[in-house]
Amino acid sequence: MHYSPAMILPRFLYRLPVLVACLVFLSGGPLAAKKKSPAQPVNLNTATSEQLQQVPGIGPATADKILKMRKSYGPFKSVDDLLAIRGLGPKRLEKMRKYLTTGKSVTSKPASPTAQSAAKPPPPAEPPL
Repeated sequence: MHYSPAMILPRFLYRLPVLVACLVFLSGGPLAAKKKSPAQPVNLNTATSEQLQQVPGIGPATADKILKMRKSYGPFKSVDDLLAIRGLGPKRLEKMRKYLTTGKSVTSKPASPTAQSAAKPPPPAEPPL
């Protein structure tokens, strides 16, 4: 009589690799190492692919899409411009927002004319003749 390998080894041995793979995936495995978030926000208009990948939620593929969009359409005016990238939705963007900037600084309101004149030093006195 000829026995197949399935009859010789218990069934669980054939399922063991699948079970191990599931446990590794669910536990995070080697690929799920958490990124260390950048100390300062990453500028979308000047960042390299490596700098973009430091942002949680941005991997190599997304970084490449960001760089291609920047090259094609010019500098980003707002972090919200990233919503035009396929696969990047509002929820994902909200998680990344605090790590991103477009480099624009917030400008304060110009001072009123009276405040400007008060801040100016008086003109120097003319020398006597």
